[in-house]
Amino acid sequence: MSALTRIGLALGLAGAVAVAACSKQEQVLTGEREDIRSVLSEDQAAADDPSRDAEKPVSLPGATANAEWRQRPGTEATRTDHPALAAGFGPAWSVSIGAGDERRARVTADPVVAGGRIFTLDSQAQVAAVSTSGKMQWTRSLVPATDNPGDATGGGLAFGEGKLFVSTGFGELTALDPATGKEIWQQDLQATGNGNPTVYDGLVYLVAGDEIAWALDADTGRIKWQLSATPDINNVMGGPAPALSSKYAVFAFGSGEVQGAFRKGGLRLWDTQIAGQRLGRARSRIADITGDPVIDGGRIYVGSHSGRTVALKLADGERLWTATDGPLSPVWPAGRSLYMITDRNELVRLNASDGRRVWGTRLPFFVKDKPRRQNEVFAHYGPVMAGGQLIVASNDGLIRVFDPVSGKLARTVEIPGGATTNPVVAGRTLYLVSAKGQLHAFR
Repeated sequence: MSALTRIGLALGLAGAVAVAACSKQEQVLTGEREDIRSVLSEDQAAADDPSRDAEKPVSLPGATANAEWRQRPGTEATRTDHPALAAGFGPAWSVSIGAGDERRARVTADPVVAGGRIFTLDSQAQVAAVSTSGKMQWTRSLVPATDNPGDATGGGLAFGEGKLFVSTGFGELTALDPATGKEIWQQDLQATGNGNPTVYDGLVYLVAGDEIAWALDADTGRIKWQLSATPDINNVMGGPAPALSSKYAVFAFGSGEVQGAFRKGGLRLWDTQIAGQRLGRARSRIADITGDPVIDGGRIYVGSHSGRTVALKLADGERLWTATDGPLSPVWPAGRSLYMITDRNELVRLNASDGRRVWGTRLPFFVKDKPRRQNEVFAHYGPVMAGGQLIVASNDGLIRVFDPVSGKLARTVEIPGGATTNPVVAGRTLYLVSAKGQLHAFR
């Protein structure tokens, strides 16, 4: 048999095999077909959700006439779940507390209220104490002698153990006498210190440099213990405050990492990563935790700038659910719901048990309407539940008051200069700092 004949037979057999293979019926798998990239879809949680936009009742705890607001709301023991505030609150007084937002400097510290004073930190590391009637009592600059005010910015405030604790972008944590502003002690953090501190049971906790967790003695400033996380440089100014329980400490870091540890000894118990991404949105590549960890009923709620919120078990870090909305401030738990302002400038209500969206109300987004000029977005702060109202403060010059059941806008109140901090409520009064460096009171 010639070579050409052998080749022809081989090709014929191959063709016959191919025809036979094609004649077999293709097996089609049953079940719903899912996009393999659905985990990156920004509408994953909201799409086809039968509870979306439903007006479900919410059972709020009774309003409490709290006299103080000592620190960020992540720690259950020091949080007032539903502070009292008049339904028709309006402007009461304003006072300048120093430098406001500038091109390279920002006010990142929420006011704290304790002992009949409101404490603030401006964009150039000046601390101020103001009476509840609006009278300036003292100011103190925490700019180191070898630096200039514009060399660093950011920081946070917390009150506890009879002291005011102040972190600054200059890399220092300082304990001050709240009556006079006199320095009690100061600790060098060996990194930027613009994260928010938390005080609990004789210790001060914070994250420095977005990657090192500190626990310090509140009386002396001496280091009790430290934990480290993965370094990351693409972060948002003003780090999240640690959340504390009687047994555990929870820290959030700039890389999107969250760690749980024993509060007193610092032994790390668990570690998890809050990862996500919104396709087509460059800002979602910033993985920083912008929704401080909030402890509520044995759970932790925490979220990232990249568009994710998770519920974790406090004891072991087990993930209970994930929602594809990222909070820009701490979530507010109330009546088995979670309220938050998302990375897409929405005020959202989630079901706390499973993370499903109940409703979402859009807030102003781009400052400019023309597409080619849409390089700046409005900033919104909060929300806070007070007096049966859901309150959001914005840098467009308005406080917006919403119905917590339906998410509908109830009314607005003007803020001269626009907000630059989260609102806080104490003594039936709402306080916030404006971008112009003024402390405003509303009653």
